[in-house]
Amino acid sequence: MSNNAFEVQVQHFAVLKSKYQATKYEDSSPSSLLYLILRKADLEFEISKFERKWLREHELLETIEAIEQQPQRKAEERRKLDANFSQLKSKFKVTRGLSISSPLYPILWKLDSENQLTDLEVKYLQEQGLTQTVAIAEDMARFAALKAKYQATEYPDCSLDSPLYQILKQLDAREILSDVEANWLFNNQLVDTLEIFWQQKAVREAEFAQLKDKYKASEYPETSVCSPLYQILKNLDADMQLSESELNWLEEYQLSETLNIVLEIEQTRHFAELKVKYKATTYEDSSLSSHLYKVLKKIDLENPLGEPDINFLKKRKLTETMTVAIKKYVASLKSKIQSGEQLSEADIDWLQKLRKNEREDVITFAIDKYAASLKSKIQSGEQLSEADIDWLKQNGREDVITFAQEKEFAALKVKYRIIDRDFPFDPFYAIMVKLEKEERLDPVLVVQLIQQGLLASHGKIAMAYHRLEALFYDREYERTGDKWNLPNASSHWRKADEPESALKVTENLDFDQIKENKLKSALLTTRGGAFRDVDKLDDAQKCALKAIEYQPQSHHPYTLMGAICFERSQFSEGERWFNEAIKRGAKSEDIDSELKQVVKNTKDENKRREVVEYLLKKNPQRYAWAKSYRKRQGGEDAQRKNS
Repeated sequence: MSNNAFEVQVQHFAVLKSKYQATKYEDSSPSSLLYLILRKADLEFEISKFERKWLREHELLETIEAIEQQPQRKAEERRKLDANFSQLKSKFKVTRGLSISSPLYPILWKLDSENQLTDLEVKYLQEQGLTQTVAIAEDMARFAALKAKYQATEYPDCSLDSPLYQILKQLDAREILSDVEANWLFNNQLVDTLEIFWQQKAVREAEFAQLKDKYKASEYPETSVCSPLYQILKNLDADMQLSESELNWLEEYQLSETLNIVLEIEQTRHFAELKVKYKATTYEDSSLSSHLYKVLKKIDLENPLGEPDINFLKKRKLTETMTVAIKKYVASLKSKIQSGEQLSEADIDWLQKLRKNEREDVITFAIDKYAASLKSKIQSGEQLSEADIDWLKQNGREDVITFAQEKEFAALKVKYRIIDRDFPFDPFYAIMVKLEKEERLDPVLVVQLIQQGLLASHGKIAMAYHRLEALFYDREYERTGDKWNLPNASSHWRKADEPESALKVTENLDFDQIKENKLKSALLTTRGGAFRDVDKLDDAQKCALKAIEYQPQSHHPYTLMGAICFERSQFSEGERWFNEAIKRGAKSEDIDSELKQVVKNTKDENKRREVVEYLLKKNPQRYAWAKSYRKRQGGEDAQRKNS
């Protein structure tokens, strides 16, 4: 064996003796049995009984214990490595489950200790799809580069969360540091870095002064680059459009000269944009006083060009601009029409001055389109205004007016519940329109309603008519003071199914002040009828009997008394009062009408049945109409039994 090999073995033996606590064994020769035992233990070979006995004999008990604990130490070391690997993966955002034996572990270890990687190591991370880890590595490299650039390498912390990293990035972007950040540099003894910041600050302050002078803002006293004015002027100098808040700031600090410069810059930029947009770049004059600027603004606002504007464009051979202007305005008018708006007279005059091929029959299109929009408006249930109707008449579209009236007539027939009858458009459309507007009907129209039997029923048309009549007589009484209007108003309120209003117009009357007994009787009779409508039969009877006292020969209060008795099921007494009414001029039709009202208005089914049976037994032919109530009751009774 060569001397070199022997020396290596001697050194190895010494290391193993130290590792396994056998240094007290004096023999250092590689030929010693101890060397063989320690080599086997280090390679995790099992130690034989003979070898253990030899170690005990040489009092190497600590060595035996160290050999026995070797696997445990290795397992513990493995756990430590795993834990460290997990920490590094978490720290550097590793999302893949790569093993500890992969190249990733040493790369992360190096990144954590040296804060930078080689290109080959970065490439490996990219191939593994570890984009977040690559980004962290790049940030760490950038941090190291910034520390070198801004003379902060003596600062030990390389964490990306360090305040220094953010400060250096701000310095590199030539952003202004806050007082807190500047103090942080000072407190951490980064004097050279702080000096660079002060140099940058001095440059910015000089720039700020130049910008204030350039844009007429020198009167603003603040020199600190932290002032909003510094950024505003920088934006202005970079030909950036100022925001509304920046303009408001200038206005708030009364920097009117600066604002004027801003306005001029904005207008100049706007003029240049309009020239390109409307094909007028051949025109060299870019002064804001140029008439072309005014013309282009008109075009952009979709305003029509007048003859002087057209002539201006023609003289300067800006034919493309003129064509674009005309097409744009025609398109805007079409869009206006499409949205349902009506063209103004000025719009129509402008169109009529164009050649037919330029106009493209926009006027006809506008009329048709607007008429269609009105028709759609009608379809959705809206009514035409007076202006709409006038426009349709002026433009020869009476067909839309007719369509609107027919739609409204159909809707009114539904509202007034006359859809099951074939009423002619004329005059019933006019009647219902007047009722809708609460206009009193002319006598001729009232006759039409009477002929159709619409006032004899309790339908919606009759009720609307009687309500208008009641209001008319109310107003007449207020206007003239003539109390004969009161019974008329009360009677119509009752027929309009508003008995409370009928009672109201006849209350608080001082009968001692009324001289005519006929008027007193009429007022009491209609008031009694209203009480009867609200089922206050005792009050109704008092009014009827008092009316008879005032005018014994009038049949009206007797008829009222007959109806009251029938509603109380006092049929014989009721017959007596009806006979007295007939003696005084009442017609059998009047009596039958009251009886029909009794049957119709009775809410108690048993009482109604009692009245019906009484009438049919007395005169089945005269009171045949009561049979319908008998059938109705039978159907209702059957429904109750079935349910």
